[in-house]
Amino acid sequence: MTSLGLQVSRQDLIRSYNLLVGGIEGEALDDEERSYGGVIRAAKGKLVEEMSLHIIRLAWQECGGAPGRLSFGDVKTYPVPVQSVYVDHLPEDVRARVNARKGQYVYRAKVDRHVFVDGAFVMGVECKSYTENAMLKRILVDFRLLKSLHPGLVCCLLQLESMLGGDYSDPLAVPQIGSPGSHALMSYFPEVELNIITLLKGERNINRPIHQSGYFKELMPESLDLAIKRFSDSSGHSSDWMDRGT
Repeated sequence: MTSLGLQVSRQDLIRSYNLLVGGIEGEALDDEERSYGGVIRAAKGKLVEEMSLHIIRLAWQECGGAPGRLSFGDVKTYPVPVQSVYVDHLPEDVRARVNARKGQYVYRAKVDRHVFVDGAFVMGVECKSYTENAMLKRILVDFRLLKSLHPGLVCCLLQLESMLGGDYSDPLAVPQIGSPGSHALMSYFPEVELNIITLLKGERNINRPIHQSGYFKELMPESLDLAIKRFSDSSGHSSDWMDRGT
């Protein structure tokens, strides 16, 4: 999808989704170097990452943001330091060793898409072909770590399909109620305020993969419209994102 250039329309996104998803299985069958499943996962993952870039640009444009203020850049990792309260409770000999090299005791956190306004990191987006609750746990931890460094960060999950249960598989549900399991998990990470955005209707069925022609799901214009609106609306959690010029 990078060949679409910097400015793409909703119609471009829908056409590209149809073309790429329709051709994924053929690419996988032709690839002699990697397993079938590996090609499928890589292609879908890359697709959602590229779609996120263009959806965010459209959301920013419709917010009235000046194009030059929005950037993505390379996804880098952010060093999350070990917490002193944890170190203080380690056995004495371990504590002394950790304190002597405390700058080395970091975890490098990142998500799939980092969004910047005027050079400030204001939004993180995790991109998935689908998500189920075991994956959601890791996503919440990653965002919690990033928010320890960037408290105002807007946190989003963009997925093609959902396996989270509830009405996450209905992109047009307004209001979206969600699912019991997902809400239970998110309740332990209240600071994350995760925005879950789904593009395709219908719960993911592992026996009906969308890259196979008989099970293909269309990306509906109204679903894309709502995804763009939800990215625009989610900006209300970030003063950096909201402080946009024309």
